[in-house]
Amino acid sequence: MADLTSPGVSVPSVSPGGVSAADASVAGVAAAAVPVPTVSGAGVPVPGVPVPIVSGAGVSVPGVSVPGVPVATVVAVDDIPAGAERLRVPGTVLPGLTDAHVHSALIDLPTLRAGGIAAAWDLGGPPGYVAAQAARGAVALRYAGPFLIAPGGYPSDRPWAPAGSCRELRSPAEAAVAVAEAHAAGATLIKVTAHAGGPLLAPATLAAVVTAAHDLGLPVVVHAEGPGTVAAACDAEVDLLAHTPWTERLDPGLVRACAARMTWISTLDIHGWGRDTPERGTAIGNLRAFLSYGGQVRYGTDLGNGPLPPAVNIREVRALGAAGLDPAGILTAMTGNDQPGSGPLSWLPAGLDLEPATFAESLATARVLGPEVRPR
Repeated sequence: MADLTSPGVSVPSVSPGGVSAADASVAGVAAAAVPVPTVSGAGVPVPGVPVPIVSGAGVSVPGVSVPGVPVATVVAVDDIPAGAERLRVPGTVLPGLTDAHVHSALIDLPTLRAGGIAAAWDLGGPPGYVAAQAARGAVALRYAGPFLIAPGGYPSDRPWAPAGSCRELRSPAEAAVAVAEAHAAGATLIKVTAHAGGPLLAPATLAAVVTAAHDLGLPVVVHAEGPGTVAAACDAEVDLLAHTPWTERLDPGLVRACAARMTWISTLDIHGWGRDTPERGTAIGNLRAFLSYGGQVRYGTDLGNGPLPPAVNIREVRALGAAGLDPAGILTAMTGNDQPGSGPLSWLPAGLDLEPATFAESLATARVLGPEVRPR
């Protein structure tokens, strides 16, 4: 099972250095030296970025069209064989930028890809529809299948939830069956809701969901909203919260316990969509405390929930900075997947500026390396 409390790609601490292009290998292209991949503008190296190398008869950047050359496996720079020919890609190449909270039934995934997001986690929707979206491959999509809810619970009473998005659980036995069905349908996450404004799963049923999911190697994500719901999720040993808690300032002891056992998905910009609101302030304060205790956060936007950009969300990136993450920490929150070195890469043609004041705008220039993007 992937360790979701520690994203699959580590962005080490950065230090001043020179500016150069990232190297990726392509058969039939003149050889070049292999510098550490670096950023332009700030002139700060970002080590450890994987690049493609030889596979069979040739090599290529994943998805970049080179006639007659098969796509290669992504590996570390140090593993490129001596004598391999390389294509020098200007700017900065990063592991694929990931939005860890979207609802694909409410958005257009090709538009999200065009906005620079290479991968996403669908955290609740009609199972058949979501699986079909994953198969189309506009972005690398992992998904949870339906929301697992108490009878009549959130979000079954919300008009935005498409038919078939929710699965009601009436007992621990039903919980185990629902998890098995989601897994059989391709889910690699399990999503549960705990909304204090409506019916809640009984503790034994929530515990049965967690046990069944963990037995199958699946992490459990909980939508925790309202008094007592974060504590219940923590006590049940779930793996992630779908949102940074925003309805109340959490007790420091609870925040410390959460930091020791779960990851939070950020979703800060949904509280005002650019306006300063009490909910946004509460969420940023809770996240700042969570990070101070060593908690891990994933970048996620809850895309499909209101006027959010289908792209790298500059406001979400800035909010992560306001919660205490530096640019390297934000990159860690936005990159990584279950199989480090796999999946599409992100490319910033003009390089990445790591100055905190301009980092978000620079990151928003990212594009997904693929047939529609051709480095020159």
